[in-house]
Amino acid sequence: MPQTPAAPLPHQLAPGLAPQVTPPDVALSDLGPDAVLGVDVVAVPVLPAEDDTSTGPVLGPGAAELSDQLGLDLLAVLELEEATGAAGEVTRVPVPLGGPDNAELRWVLLVGVGQQRPVDLRRAGAALARAVRNRDAVATSVPAVAGPEGLEAGLEAFVVGLVLGSFGFRWSGREPEQRPVARAVLAGVGDTEAHRAVLARALAVAGAGWQARLLATVPSNLKNPAWLAAQAVETATRAGLEVEVWDEERLAAEGCGGILGVGQASASPPRLIRLDYTPARVTRKTPTVVLVGKGITFDTGGLSIKPAEGMATMKRDMTGGAVVIATMAALRAVGCPVRVVGLVAAAENAVSGSAMRPGDVVRHYGGRTSEVTNTDAEGRLVMADALAYGVAQLDPAAIVDVATLTGAMKVALGLRTGGFFADDEALAAHIAAAGETSGETLWRMPLADVYEERIASEVADADNAGGGPGAITAALFLRHFTGDVPWAHLDVASVGDSPVDVDEWSAGPTGFGARALLAWLGSEDPLAGVGAQGDAS
Repeated sequence: MPQTPAAPLPHQLAPGLAPQVTPPDVALSDLGPDAVLGVDVVAVPVLPAEDDTSTGPVLGPGAAELSDQLGLDLLAVLELEEATGAAGEVTRVPVPLGGPDNAELRWVLLVGVGQQRPVDLRRAGAALARAVRNRDAVATSVPAVAGPEGLEAGLEAFVVGLVLGSFGFRWSGREPEQRPVARAVLAGVGDTEAHRAVLARALAVAGAGWQARLLATVPSNLKNPAWLAAQAVETATRAGLEVEVWDEERLAAEGCGGILGVGQASASPPRLIRLDYTPARVTRKTPTVVLVGKGITFDTGGLSIKPAEGMATMKRDMTGGAVVIATMAALRAVGCPVRVVGLVAAAENAVSGSAMRPGDVVRHYGGRTSEVTNTDAEGRLVMADALAYGVAQLDPAAIVDVATLTGAMKVALGLRTGGFFADDEALAAHIAAAGETSGETLWRMPLADVYEERIASEVADADNAGGGPGAITAALFLRHFTGDVPWAHLDVASVGDSPVDVDEWSAGPTGFGARALLAWLGSEDPLAGVGAQGDAS
């Protein structure tokens, strides 16, 4: 049975952290859901009414056989409950005495699949995951509604929803109140070699989302730059990556003044983490992509201190770094055909007598300088060093950074859509398509040169806090460190936290970005057309 390559094992997180829940084991079966034995839940799909003249929703694959076996009129149940078949709608039918062939059966779940698109099946998977918490096993034919032509995309989407809808985090001496279902059998979809490959990819993608979310959720009294670097080292060992960590002495020797300046007030020194992935079929002509993640393990705002309520979610300000680490771990599983180097600039933005001051000037890798007019605009300072290093030393064909960077992005886009900037049209198209495919929707924002004057400084090459429009001026600041390399900047501050459980998102840090990056880097030619048309800013 395939195992989900998701979150690190509890002992790999840190001593003292309570054992964490783990995703369900997921298996394929040629049998219909009615014929899978040893499960206490069976779930079948419900489709909306076919047209305005229909009397109600329609039952999908596996439902007729289950109805006959149990002697239940499931359509009558749907009518009684006024079900519509909307994606994620769940109708529960108790089976207290079990089935004639399966004494363990206790529940039948009727799961709405909407228009049966991947987004609908992702929602259905997440809804099912929440409905079967604390159960032993579920057999479901929900992904079979995608049909032969759409089964691969539907299967992947459903599994991602099922796994991420199961996510939980705890740090308590008590047993968790809710555990993911231990086992899920995808019935009636066919246990073929091709489908096993789709399942393996789906589990890797979901596992990356799980790991990014988990790392972002760990409290900052445990999570400091050294701890995050240790997680990267463990991940590299598990995923067959090369890894290198720069400590504060190496950072000073290399001239990484942005990372050092942001981290200088903390008792936990900063780190720069490098992870290297090499594809199986590599030649001297294989291009390199560089990923850069913001790894601020806690952000007080520094001397430009945040209000108390503004700090409440700042344990997740290293989401970009978590996304890069988790993405790197899954590249081999999704068949990424290019070299990828992941760089995570990790620091804690603290307050002390040695804190960076407004008015200070820092010198970045390569020599460019920044006047620090706001110490709470720290993410761009650490990322600047990583971007400059990547461009100067790694000869990338493209460079993409990801960060919970600006509150302005939340104002612009709300809480369900991430923003991105790009100076290359082909790269922008790849990123936008990957966001749509993965379910991590990204909206392209303008790199408006008219605001370049906002980041001008009289004493340095740039001002780190050019003011509004804040997301744009932050992107313009970063662009100066990308040279002539095609570049995209993902500002995911808008989606860094989910206020409630919704679809595959759990309340709390989201780890947003790993699935989108994997959809892009796991495609057949992630660099198709990139660099061909020049600057598109």
